[in-house]
Amino acid sequence: MSDAMIGYDLLIEVRPLGSTGAYTPLAECFDFTPPADTVAEVEVTHFKSPDRRREYRPGLTESGTVSLEMNYIPGSATDLLVDAARANGTIWEIVATYPNGVSVNFIGFVQEYTKAIPLDDRLTATVGLRVTGAVTISAATAPTSTVPPVILGTAKVGDALTIWPGIWTGNGAFTYQWLAAASPISGATGAIYTPVVGDVGAPITCTVTCINSAGSDSATSAATANVVA
Repeated sequence: MSDAMIGYDLLIEVRPLGSTGAYTPLAECFDFTPPADTVAEVEVTHFKSPDRRREYRPGLTESGTVSLEMNYIPGSATDLLVDAARANGTIWEIVATYPNGVSVNFIGFVQEYTKAIPLDDRLTATVGLRVTGAVTISAATAPTSTVPPVILGTAKVGDALTIWPGIWTGNGAFTYQWLAAASPISGATGAIYTPVVGDVGAPITCTVTCINSAGSDSATSAATANVVA
């Protein structure tokens, strides 16, 4: 079986260089071209180069420009953050975490922030990040729940409940298991659950499990009120 992945759930975060604070996610991203190293060539041809042929040696390495596309939300936190970084020349520490938890870490600054405003389609923006220095790849770390899941909605027969998965360190894929009175509900393994008559009088919880290539962790939401008809 193939281990191929899609890009869904990629996470891109930034913080000012040298900061010890938390990273800030860039929201609504949908396309990312990671750093790509290129090696400059240095010509070393001389009067006695063999066979009248030019000679070269590898020069310095650079990682070019990272391209990031996102939905453009005028005045959003991401819009203001990117625009201020471009205007102020802020140098960022940037982390792109893939769905399996592996991360690409680099330093860069906003070189381009271009918005596209079509008549009859979504607004988008392109961010060009100039990479400076080395790029490092970090192995996946097992996810850990830092803020527990929360059930949204009213515990009532026929009314859908939705689970917010909470906040996790380490990126990964989520699975869900809904429970009534702490007992797993057969087949209730999606992000939405609609209580049925058999749930009346029981509180509902949901256990969220985050999985990546390094491991997994689970966290359970607080219970709802008892389901009512």
